[in-house]
Parts: sequence; C-alpha cells; structure tokens
Amino acid sequence: MADDNAFTGFIRGHDWLISFGIVITALWIGGGGWYVLNVARMTPDGELTLDVIGNFLEGAFAPLAFLWLVIGLFVQQRELAKNSEALRSTSEQSEKQTLAIAATEMNARQETFFKIKEHVYNQLGGISGMLYASSKGPVGDGEMSADQQDEYFKQVAEGDCEVFARLFLSLGMLGQVDLVEMFYGTDIRTRHSENFMRTFERLCRLAKNCDVDGIIEDALMQNAFGLLYRRMRKSRPESVDACETPVV
Repeated sequence: MADDNAFTGFIRGHDWLISFGIVITALWIGGGGWYVLNVARMTPDGELTLDVIGNFLEGAFAPLAFLWLVIGLFVQQRELAKNSEALRSTSEQSEKQTLAIAATEMNARQETFFKIKEHVYNQLGGISGMLYASSKGPVGDGEMSADQQDEYFKQVAEGDCEVFARLFLSLGMLGQVDLVEMFYGTDIRTRHSENFMRTFERLCRLAKNCDVDGIIEDALMQNAFGLLYRRMRKSRPESVDACETPVV
C-alpha cells in the first residue's frame, strides 16, 4: 500500500511522459538483460562473450534513443505552450499597467491644469477689468463710476473673476455698444484684448494636453471668458496683427 502511494506521488510530481519513459526504459533494459542472460547466451560453449554483449547494446539502445527523442519533443512542445501562455499573461498585465500609468499621468496633468487655471483666471479677470475700465470707466466714457469700478475689482479679488467678462457680454447682447471700439478703439485696448486672447489660447492648449475627449476645452469655450474671447476674435479688425493661431 505504501509502495502504491509512493508511486502515485512520483507520477503526480513529475511529468507523466518522463515517468512513462522511465518505466519503458526500465522494462526494456530488464527485458534485454534477461534476453542476454537466458537466450543470447545460449552459445555452443555457453559463454557470455563481448560480441554477444556488443550486439545486444547496439540493438537495444536505438529504440530507447528514439523513445526519449519523441518524449523530449512532446515535453518541449508543452513547455513552449506554457511559456507562450505565461508571456501572453505577462503582456496583458503589462498592458493593464501601462493603461493604469497613463490614467495616473492624465489625472496628474488634470490636477496641474486646474491649479494653473485658477491663476490664469485671476489674470484674465484683471485683463478684462482693465479693458472694461479703459472703455467704460472714468478714463473712458465715464459710464462706470470710480466706486463701481472699485467694487467690481473687489469682486475679482474675492474670486469672481468673470464679472467684467459678463459685463462685456451683457452690453454686447443689448447691442448698445460698438464691440470693435470697446476692444480695439485705442492702442491700450488693443493691447489688453490681444493679451487676453493670447492668455486664453494658451490655457486652451494646456487643456488639450490633459483631456483627450475635449470636455475641459469645451467648458472653457462656453464660460464667460470663452464667450468674450469669441467676441474679441470675431470683432478683431484685419489691421491688427495676429498674435496667436485662433482656438476656434
């Protein structure tokens, strides 16, 4: 019983083809030994000569060599299949890791973008405020008083960066002002408008690098700054030299 369990464990622990080859080899050698001792030895003088042993070895090991060649081919084929499966699994894991790394990198880019966006919005709020004050403030047509101007800039400082952009858009929708005059009526207004568009375009290019679906850029173009940018770009006289490639 113990011997049977040991044999079963040996079979399970080793490749069955190798175990099969060992068994066949042992039987073949045992049978060959019996043949030499009991059959081939039966010469007239009854002696076991070197010629008899040589003839036996010459014919006995050729089938064994062929047997182990076939077994080796099958074992090698199976090992190659296992290696191929392992390589395929490794490739899938590598692909998943690559996607995970790409997603992590994209998230890092987006986090960096939104941090930069806060500072850029403050900059755009200041530029649009100076542009509005140049046309509607005390230094412009005086429609906006100094107190109102200070209040609007205070709102920008408190985080409402788009307050002047909304004022521009409301005036444009009412059709009460000449947008070309407001944006490009003087050299100072032209510089402010060009600076605003240049800054906004750089922000949009930055958004493209962190959002393959274009959702962030679409959101930028639909807010007050994006709509103001479109008005500036549309109202831009041909005599003004282009500062950047238009975003839209």
